[in-house]
Amino acid sequence: MKKFQQTNDFNEIVYGRRSIKTYDTNVKISKEEMTQILEEASTAPSSINMQPWRFLVIDSEEGKQKLAPLSRFNKEKVLQSSAVIAVFADKNNFDFAEEIYSKAVELGYMPQEVKDMQLNAFKPLYANIPDEVMREIIMLDAGLVSMQLMLVARAHGYDTNPIGGYEKGQIAEAFGLDKDRLVPVMLITIGKATSEGFTSYRLPVEKTTTWA
Repeated sequence: MKKFQQTNDFNEIVYGRRSIKTYDTNVKISKEEMTQILEEASTAPSSINMQPWRFLVIDSEEGKQKLAPLSRFNKEKVLQSSAVIAVFADKNNFDFAEEIYSKAVELGYMPQEVKDMQLNAFKPLYANIPDEVMREIIMLDAGLVSMQLMLVARAHGYDTNPIGGYEKGQIAEAFGLDKDRLVPVMLITIGKATSEGFTSYRLPVEKTTTWA
């Protein structure tokens, strides 16, 4: 296991996850550990590996006080948590294509000719992609990294709660980010739970799955 991880028990991570509403306010997560959590979460898949997720980590008292009025009925969770991770999706994610693919070549993950072929194919596509199509792509990718982040948090001994009810139209600007470029996806509170949370019923696979 990597530094800071508490468990790599897959069943414990998956079946032990709960959406937690109360946190121990005395527990703080260091910047070093939070960086590791985000690095592990960022191994999630994304369309042509563009990794369009962008994270805003709000862990200071000042930052949480600024976020609280924007979090609607989730203020208590925001203020109690060790941190709140605001997940955004970057509409201009292709700006990083050259860096991503060049580093893949440098590390031996991809031959130069494959990099050239793929970038030459994708560049015109991404330059002309309609805004609504780009939003669909990056929202899917940001959803994948968000779920992985919550599972990684469990491996580190923390609990989380995904939040969709907040002032999405105001959060980027409130923290000095580019609201035209970054699409808000969700807030994720993270910290040490003070309760076990509630077990919830899941529909049986027979009701959610069609076989063909």
